[in-house]
Amino acid sequence: MSPHLVLVVDDNPTNLKLASDVLEFDGYRVLKAVDAETAQEIIRATPPELILMDIALPGMDGLTLARLLKASGATRNITIIALTAFAMKGDEALAREAGCDGYITKPIDTRTVSSLVASFFDRKAPKDEVGKP
Repeated sequence: MSPHLVLVVDDNPTNLKLASDVLEFDGYRVLKAVDAETAQEIIRATPPELILMDIALPGMDGLTLARLLKASGATRNITIIALTAFAMKGDEALAREAGCDGYITKPIDTRTVSSLVASFFDRKAPKDEVGKP
């Protein structure tokens, strides 16, 4: 089985590099975007299996992009995890209402982010494939 393809969307270069580096180190193939518009272009050309997406993006925000992706038959099955510095009460509910499948607050915990991403792939795998290398 080939490594899973993840798109990381974050306008902060440090956060984008950190999340991407951690995932790449753990064997994921990673695509990167600095805004929602670039993410849309990447998704059209090379649909990822999972998107780790900042909510506060310049231009179109991450929740708007999540709604668009979940409304389209071509992209509705892509797992979206909101990645955000917003940690106010109700923010996770807003992310889930927009179609996000998960929610991670920044700063990311580099020790656990890969296992969290892996847990989403495990949920999607057929029962006989869960846990296979």
